[in-house]
Amino acid sequence: AKSMCSVFSSFLDGQAQVLLKQREVSITRGHKTITLMDCIAEGIPDFQYAFIHWYQHAPSKAPERILYIGPNAVSYNDNSYSKKYSSSKKGTNVCTFTINYNTSNDEGTYYCAYWHF
Repeated sequence: AKSMCSVFSSFLDGQAQVLLKQREVSITRGHKTITLMDCIAEGIPDFQYAFIHWYQHAPSKAPERILYIGPNAVSYNDNSYSKKYSSSKKGTNVCTFTINYNTSNDEGTYYCAYWHF
């Protein structure tokens, strides 16, 4: 089963409910503009071992997966993305996505998703 989230949406999979919440975005402006966004996961056991995926949905384009983060590493859909994007897990249920060197090409909606196999 898979769950894709926009803000405050949830996905019911059998008896287990996984809720992914995305809260306010932090943008740091200056010489290097950095955008940080969090995905707060509820109902995922062993969060550190979970695979969290991040997608970008740019205007007039299909959604594209940027990366996913697993137990030990981040995997990028395109190696060139590694300079632009990063992700990390904090605590027991927060996954952070970072966009470096923001440009107008970064406009769009960003989604976190959890894939349960």
